[in-house]
Amino acid sequence: MICPSRRFRGLAALAMTAAIGALCAPAMSLAQSFKSVQVPVEPLVLKSRGSFYVGGRTVEQTAAEILLGPADSVTVDQMYVEFMVPNGRTKTPIVLIHGATLSGKSYDTTPDGRMGWFEYFVRKSHPTYVVDQVGRARSGFNQAAMNRKLGGEATAASGAVVPTAPGAPSAAAPGAFRLGDRIGVWKNFRFGPQFGEAYPDTKFPTIAISELSKQAVPDLTAQVPQPNPTLKALSDLAIELNGAVLVSHSQSGPFPMDAALLNASGISGIVALEPGACRGSYTDDQIAQLAKVPTLVIFGDYLPVETGLGGITWQDRFEGCRAYAARIKAAGGRIEVVQTPDLGMRGNSHMLMQDANNLKIADAILKWLEALPRSATS
Repeated sequence: MICPSRRFRGLAALAMTAAIGALCAPAMSLAQSFKSVQVPVEPLVLKSRGSFYVGGRTVEQTAAEILLGPADSVTVDQMYVEFMVPNGRTKTPIVLIHGATLSGKSYDTTPDGRMGWFEYFVRKSHPTYVVDQVGRARSGFNQAAMNRKLGGEATAASGAVVPTAPGAPSAAAPGAFRLGDRIGVWKNFRFGPQFGEAYPDTKFPTIAISELSKQAVPDLTAQVPQPNPTLKALSDLAIELNGAVLVSHSQSGPFPMDAALLNASGISGIVALEPGACRGSYTDDQIAQLAKVPTLVIFGDYLPVETGLGGITWQDRFEGCRAYAARIKAAGGRIEVVQTPDLGMRGNSHMLMQDANNLKIADAILKWLEALPRSATS
């Protein structure tokens, strides 16, 4: 097959991208541009859009930690939030949380130029809020530990640790990490068995794999204070919104649960997309708390395949979530753990929000949300 290099626009692009994506090598990948973004026929009508920060604290840092100028104060541990509120009568707010080495971009225009969930949920009358985790992308990160290490100020001459602000990451914290294109993304995200070879029914637009690579950002999670400030920020945001559904993905999978344990009063529901873990370490008392929050867990296809990153597979994570669900149900909670094949959709990858049928998956989430008791989403 000869893979076209020209960009295709309009409705035909969707079908063509899916067909070509399964057959074309990444070397022939689509390069996204403004002209390649597919523009819906119906205009997007908003009441408001904007951005703000949740949380954050002021700390004093040395000249070596700041690196430019004398000792001074800075703000760290803030969470960036971008939002769109649709015009007219609105439904339950939705908060979208990205996974490892990624940012809120995951939920915006897809790598091949289609509508992302950020816009789609707004078009379905849900005020939608997209976050960047603390220490990532537009939330920034605390550079102090990195600069101390580079400047040789991790320890004093006596060997004593140089004092730092409470909650600051350790000077010995690991650096940033990335997921490589060939193994960490292609194989681990289950686009295909090896780089350049897609599963026959894959739903990820592999023709645009290079655009997904552009979305990756260095992940400094290891340098974020514990407990992760993102958890309280999510809980605080949900309260500020007078109730919201928290949608997490991959590494952030358990974040809504952990946020609910801090304060669940604003969390109307939880949707976890292929969570990296459904924690088995929760106590019975914590499970009783979490059972009060309706939860939906969604996994894609090809879960048993090797990831190339170690022994654990996505099937193992799926089974862990089923075990978690059993505990929630035993405590009287409402939870569903499903795979997209159970919903009549095959070939879905780890990037459910970017797959060719991403809007169908979004519709499944909205259907689940609409079926919740009114008290859970009001």
